[in-house]
Amino acid sequence: MEFSAATIAGFLKGEIEGDPETVVHTIAKIEEGHQGALSFLANPKYEHFIYSTKSSIVLVNKNFVPSSKVEATLIRVENAYEAFASLLRLVDQSRPRKKGIHPTAVIEQTASVGKDVYIGPYSYIGENCIIGDNCSIYPQVYIGDNTKIGSGCTINPGVKIYHDCILGEGCIIHAGTVIGSDGFGFAPQSETEFMKIPQLGNVVIEDHVEIGANAAIDRATMGSTIIRRGSKFDNLIQIGHNVEIGENTVVVSQAGVAGSTKVGNNCMIGGQVGLAGHLKVGDNVKIGAQSGVSNNLKDGETVLGSPALDASKQIKAMIVYK
Repeated sequence: MEFSAATIAGFLKGEIEGDPETVVHTIAKIEEGHQGALSFLANPKYEHFIYSTKSSIVLVNKNFVPSSKVEATLIRVENAYEAFASLLRLVDQSRPRKKGIHPTAVIEQTASVGKDVYIGPYSYIGENCIIGDNCSIYPQVYIGDNTKIGSGCTINPGVKIYHDCILGEGCIIHAGTVIGSDGFGFAPQSETEFMKIPQLGNVVIEDHVEIGANAAIDRATMGSTIIRRGSKFDNLIQIGHNVEIGENTVVVSQAGVAGSTKVGNNCMIGGQVGLAGHLKVGDNVKIGAQSGVSNNLKDGETVLGSPALDASKQIKAMIVYK
């Protein structure tokens, strides 16, 4: 697939500096550019590469001022990183999409499967499941009884979705993730014995949520564990029972949220963060990597460290420790 600078600029509403007929057929990092490749420059730390890159076209911010001659054709846009992401989505959407149901897939008779759905080899669709239109369910996926999956979802290989769970539209679940496994609920019977508490709730994932590989989202003891619309999870995330994650919240790899904690909208949770159970985290909260959160956080707070403190106080404390 080839695109000219003129076509790309038209799609991105950008301005061309150089030859509008320049053609690219692949993408590359600016430091690894080669003839026929498209790159982008958004971080000033990489500016020196633009003067030596072999890429044919480079996306740059409109306010970029070169300090030397640039051989590549430039396309100036408002935000080079976002523009590059838009192009990647265009390329991804242009790839051929698998369709049809593989003969080794098992679909129970009471299940309902929508139009233009792909179900790969050795996948299982349980009793009374509802699979929306245009879904892609890759090999060796398990979908338990009474589960509902909205239209346009992608369920990658080896995903397990237990019974009674609900996924909205346009969700992406990556390989190896388990949704709806039992929450960690045990009642002490003695100093050495525990009785399992049945986990009778479910997991509800709203529209346009993406969950990385090998994540685990536990079903609720009663009611629902809820992931709100637009949230994005990295790989290796643990979400406990009855947790609620707000809209458009981002959770980075190896973070864990203990049971019944409520996280607000538009939050950013860094890698290896741990949140204790039964907490309330407000909207627009930022939690730095490896923080341990044991108290409620108000709207707009930024915290670091373990125990997590206001970022400015934690930085002062680090200086004292050093």
